[in-house]
Amino acid sequence: MQALEIATVEDLVRVLDEHPQWLEALRSRLLTRELLELPQRFAEFAAATDRRFAEIDGRFAEIDGRLAEHDGRFAEIDGRFDRIEGRLAEHDRRFDSLDRQIAQIRTDIGPLKAAHARNAAMDEAHLLAEDQGLSLAGILDRRELHALVQRADTGGISRRELRSFQAADMVLRATDAAGTECYVAVEVSYTANGRDTERARRNAGFLTRFTGQRAIAVVAGLRIDDRIRPAVDSGEVGWFELAPELLEVD
Repeated sequence: MQALEIATVEDLVRVLDEHPQWLEALRSRLLTRELLELPQRFAEFAAATDRRFAEIDGRFAEIDGRLAEHDGRFAEIDGRFDRIEGRLAEHDRRFDSLDRQIAQIRTDIGPLKAAHARNAAMDEAHLLAEDQGLSLAGILDRRELHALVQRADTGGISRRELRSFQAADMVLRATDAAGTECYVAVEVSYTANGRDTERARRNAGFLTRFTGQRAIAVVAGLRIDDRIRPAVDSGEVGWFELAPELLEVD
């Protein structure tokens, strides 16, 4: 075999290129086993890592599938709730319509109830006067009230108040124990309240002003609003209770 002359690093590299087996023998001598096995271990690690990532990707894909399935179920549930809300909205509209109809019926019935109560009070007018220590002499109709207004000094009284006075529920002409004539201004409701009290007191004041005679304010009804009890208890306004049977419809 011809002797090899190696004088420089370049000579060494050339010889190793010409004899690859020498390069492997030299590597074994220079490197530890761990370093030599490192490329193989790294390749195995990379392969294992790829397998794990592939497994994780598979799990995420499975989760995505389940989420998609749940999304579909939630979409179905949302659709059901939308239908339920639509039905509830329709029921709300129907109830609103029913409430308006009931409110209209109550509005329509109100004047009828008031007229019925006034008729019952007129039938009991003699007892109402008697409760005030008076004797009934008569009930003034609308024409008589209008005539009172026409003859009286109404300065300072608004047209609206005069019209309201002439539309009073009931005005009685009565006499007291001494035979002195007086008037009773009566306001009638199913439940006598503050508005009835104010109207009765106002009308009594007008009667005294227009006639110069004493006038008494009275409210009548099936029941009384507790808020006007102080006025009744103090005698500012009289109270006449209508018997329930008087308001029954045959």
